[in-house]
Order: sequence, then structure tokens, then C-alpha cells
Amino acid sequence: MRVIGLMSGTSLDGVDAAYAETDGERVGQLGPALTLPYEPQLRRDLRRLLDLAPGLAPDDPFLLDCERRLTERHAEAVARLRQDVAKAGLPEPELLGFHGQTILHRPRRPDTAWNEAPRTWQIGDARALSRATGLSVAFDFRSADVAAGGQGAPLVPIAHAALAAMLPKPVAILNLGGVGNVTWIGADGTLLAFDTGPANGPLDDWARRSTGRDYDRDGNLALAGQADGAVLGRLLTHPYLDAPPPKSLDRLDFDRAFVEAGAHQLSPQDGAATLTAFCAICVAAASRHFPEAPMQWLVAGGGRRNPAIMRALASTLSEPVRPVEVCGWNGDLLEAQCFAILAARVARGLPISFPETTGAPRPLRGGQVLGGLL
Repeated sequence: MRVIGLMSGTSLDGVDAAYAETDGERVGQLGPALTLPYEPQLRRDLRRLLDLAPGLAPDDPFLLDCERRLTERHAEAVARLRQDVAKAGLPEPELLGFHGQTILHRPRRPDTAWNEAPRTWQIGDARALSRATGLSVAFDFRSADVAAGGQGAPLVPIAHAALAAMLPKPVAILNLGGVGNVTWIGADGTLLAFDTGPANGPLDDWARRSTGRDYDRDGNLALAGQADGAVLGRLLTHPYLDAPPPKSLDRLDFDRAFVEAGAHQLSPQDGAATLTAFCAICVAAASRHFPEAPMQWLVAGGGRRNPAIMRALASTLSEPVRPVEVCGWNGDLLEAQCFAILAARVARGLPISFPETTGAPRPLRGGQVLGGLL
């Protein structure tokens, strides 16, 4: 199938769009890809939605306005990418993989007492996107897994496995967006995947509150500061770190822990250095759950562009830490490519979540397809 995968992650920075030819099990040609940033006001409004989401009704006017603008931005990304596809002489896409924007993710968690129904909530109007583009749309990737008792995340490991078919193994593929997630792939193809902990999300929020900037550009804040040992020590007692996988996080799950640990009292530089160190320590803690040490860590997402994070990972992990570009991948657009692969799996009725990745009771199908493809 010829698919455009669309991803807007927990960093809230924009829409990633990537063209792929895939049947969901194998990957043929990877075509053009792009990132279309959110306008500043939309990004601010989406960030506000994260705080409001637990109490919002589905018909809340502010929510619906954000969803409309978000969907329009996705349609614009598709239109721009289709121009690039045509210029490259590639066949027209026939399917979109539309993840939408997660505004709330509350699966059943192994490290907390849980007294509410599990829930995951992604906004984005698939019907409007299908109308705007004239293409079939695969969407709603997570809810079936959560309803069956899974974590609803991460979903990309089966796509990582397809992309990594020829790589030496075992290998760990680490994505650092707002939250970190890792896929461990064994020599026999065995998968293990889960969220490692906070990543860019708290750093972005810290930079915004303490400096007025959207993120810690080039890690300059963190590199100018010192990690606070006392705050780190308190953060390291968080039960999530020792909880066995499967496990996943909401973008804001650690916010209270940061306040209780005293991180909010640090200088801008020391706060950034502490959050950066904690991100790396969370990754190291995650590696304790692997059946076998990986030969290398391949890092995708915005975090790999932050020298402070990459240095912290290199000093914390025993194995080589490299950006995914070393194996010819695009670390900014990898997740969009993965959702192209997942969309093809949805269209073919193949499972997209597994006991080893989300804690699903068995390999589960997921998602829906709108439009004329099926």
C-alpha cells in the first residue's frame, strides 16, 4: 500500500508526515517526509488542553476548536507532502495513518492504586481529514487495546521491527519525545517495549516557565547547570521506575513528583540539568527489564538533537548510544513512518498491539478505516 503516516507527539511541536510503501509487515520504499510546525497559539492551546482534559466534555467548545485547527494542520501537511510525492515521481497515496493528538492517557498502571476506568484520548477529526484529502483514513489506534486491558502504548514496536529487519540484534530503539519509549528487539525477533519515563516534555515546560523559550535549545540551559543530587534522589523513589513492563505514561504523570521533589525551586540552569539527568536515569532503569543487553541504543525523536541529553545517556548507559541516522533512518520522522506501517496493518486486519508491547491479553487488531479503501 502507498501510505502517508501522520504523527503529532507529546512534544506538541507540529505534524510529522511521511510517505511509505508497505504491507504492514515489510517496508518497501520510504519516500518524502516533512514536519509542519504548529502555530504558536495552537501549540499553547494544545498544552492547555493537557491540563483541562480530565474535566472536559467531548463537546466542549474550546476542545472542538482545537480539534478543528489541528485537523486542518494535518490536512495541510498531507497536501504539501503529496506535492513532494508527485515531484519524486512516486504513486499517489491511497491511505492516511492519522494518530491525532493525545490529550489524556490513563491506562491501568502497575505502580499506582487505580480507581477509575482506563482511558486514552486522542483528538483529531478523521472524517474531516478524509473529506479534505479525498483519501481513506486509518485512525483510533489505541482505544481497542486499552479496552482489552492493555496500556494503549507504545504501538510502534511492531513497525520498528519491520524497519530494523536487517540490523544486528539485540538492539534498543529509544524515542525521546515528550515521554520516552523504548523498543528492545532480540536476535530471534522477540519484542519488549514500554515507556521509560519523562523526556522532552518536562524540559520544554521548564524552559517555558523559567526562560520564556519553548525548549532548551541545544541543551544550553542544562549544560550551564548542575544536576541537584537531592532532587534526583527523591525522584528516583518514584514507583514507576521499578514497576515491571508493560507500562506507559501520560505527558503530565510526573509533574506532581517534580514539585514534591523540589525541582521547581532550582535555578533555570540547574532545573534543566536535573530534568536532563533524570531522563537518562529513567532510560538506564528501563534497561534493567531487558532480557539481554542491547548491542547499541539507537535514539530517535527531538531528544537526540539535545547534546545535554545525548551526553547524559552516553555517561549513564554501558552500550554505545547513537542517533538513528547511523542506520539511514530519519529520527525526526520515524514515528510518522511507523504510523504509515501501522495504518497498513489496520487496513489488512493485522494485529497492532501485543502482550510484550502493551500488555494486551493476546495479539490484538486495532483502529478503524474511513473511506473507500476497504
